[in-house]
Parts: sequence; structure tokens; C-alpha cells
Amino acid sequence: MRGALTLLSLAALATSTPLAAQSGAAPAQSAAPTPGGPDFLTRPFGTMRPLPSGIRLSGAPVQGALLRGTAPRGVTALDLDGVNVPVAPDGAFLLGFHRDAPALGILTVTLADGQVMSEPLTVEPRAWRREFVAVAARGGLPSEAFLARRKPELEMIDAARARQSDSAGWRQSFIWPATGRVSGIFGSQRIYAGEPGSFHSGVDVAGAIGTPVVAPADGVVILAAPTPFSLEGNLLMIDHGMGLNSAFLHLSAIDVKLGDTVRQGQQIGRIGATGRATGPHLHWSMKWHDARIDPQLLVGPMGQ
Repeated sequence: MRGALTLLSLAALATSTPLAAQSGAAPAQSAAPTPGGPDFLTRPFGTMRPLPSGIRLSGAPVQGALLRGTAPRGVTALDLDGVNVPVAPDGAFLLGFHRDAPALGILTVTLADGQVMSEPLTVEPRAWRREFVAVAARGGLPSEAFLARRKPELEMIDAARARQSDSAGWRQSFIWPATGRVSGIFGSQRIYAGEPGSFHSGVDVAGAIGTPVVAPADGVVILAAPTPFSLEGNLLMIDHGMGLNSAFLHLSAIDVKLGDTVRQGQQIGRIGATGRATGPHLHWSMKWHDARIDPQLLVGPMGQ
């Protein structure tokens, strides 16, 4: 039973829509305001603020945010809450904060002389959009047939995320991989009779089947699903370097292959409705190591 529950939770994390929300429950009764307010989508991604150790960050830590940083000469290692932070030869690095990051993070800085400094980072919370449903979620434990099919899919996703490239896409200003109506936002969540469902792990862009999808930044293809996955459908994953990767779900076609180097703006696939999807759309999710990142905080409002 424990194994089944573990696989169920992993399935919910991998899919674009909360697993419980797929069950056809009653319409939501109320919703909280849009998370974070509009300022989260308009803040500059480049104003560096110094820390006592000489580390400089591109802004204040926020749940779901990705920050760029620079380390002064003499810094030999960085660690954020136990996660090793790679540092480029020029001192540049990334820090990512999970959707549910705690209020305080610790950045550990190791200097060449062996001195270790701890930088406390206050992580700003966000008011995630929540929909409250009076009835319990339908469904239950997945079938044995589903678990048997799902296990190798999750193993492929884990193996892909373990691949690391030397791509410098992480240094770029990211662009939207598709344009259209934003039909789902990062971090939103349904509460069923007091029980929270899985949060939405990315941003959804609605569009007609066949609408081009482009690379939001340079990268290397780390997964091009050979057949549609049970939840994600045609799944494409791209590594941007420094522990940062993107996943593109429900595609009708994948136009690149495993190991390909892609450039920002290059067509990589087409919008579809494969896998568990209620209509044609692109689900774009991002991770920095194990932290779920809000793509909209990188790209800002969609240009018209």
C-alpha cells in the first residue's frame, strides 16, 4: 500500500493538473485572489542587492521565484538549505525557491580560507489561488494497471532530470514558449471538503492544436517521450544548465530529439491535447533541482 501511495503522489506532482481535480468534482464555490498580485509579474529581473558576504542577488527571495546571483572572488562553494549551488567561473549562479518554501532559507557560503558564513534569507510568501469545493474528491487509489504503466514513465522523468548539461540558457532572459490565453496559473489549488489537492505545477497557455511551441531559452533536450505518457501525453524536457529545466506537456508533436541542442525561439513542438488534458493547451513547468519554479516570474506579462 505504501508503494501505491508513493506512486500516486508522484503522479500528481508530474501531471499538469492536480490529480484530484481530474475527477469531475462539483464547481468551485469560492476562490482567493490571484497569487502575489501584479507586482510579481513586473519586477525587474536584474537589480542586484548585496548581502554581508559579498553575494549579490537579483531580487528578494519569493516562493516560486528564481533569482540570479553573483559571488565574489574567494567563494569556493554555496549551499541553499542543503542543496549544492553550482557557481560559474565568473561567479554567476542561480537560486530557486519552491512553491512551498519556508519563511527562512539559509545560504551557506564557503570561502577559500575555510571560513563558512551563513546568510539568512527571508522568503516572501504568496497568496496562492485556492478554490474551495464542498464535496470530497472522487476517485481513490489508482488501478494496478495504471501503476504498472506509470512506474517506467516516472523513472524516465527522474532520469531526465538527473542529466546535466553545460548549456548557458540559464543566463538568458526567458521568453514565452507559446502565446495565447493563460488558462492555468502556477501554484493554484483546489480544496475538497477541507482536504487540499495537488497544486498546479506550471502555467497553461490555451491554443489550437498544432500551434508552434518554441524554446524559452537555449538548452539541451533531456527527454523526448517516445510515446505519449499516461498523464503528460507527448512530453518534452529541456535542460537550461545550472540545475534548471523546463517541461512541455500535452504536445501534439515533438520536433526535436533526445540530445539535441536547441536555441531560444527555435520551434520544438506543437500544442496538443495528449495525455490527461481537458482541451488543447501547453503546460509549461520549470524546476531548479527539486524546487518548482513559477515560469511567469521569469517571463513577465505576455506580449500582445
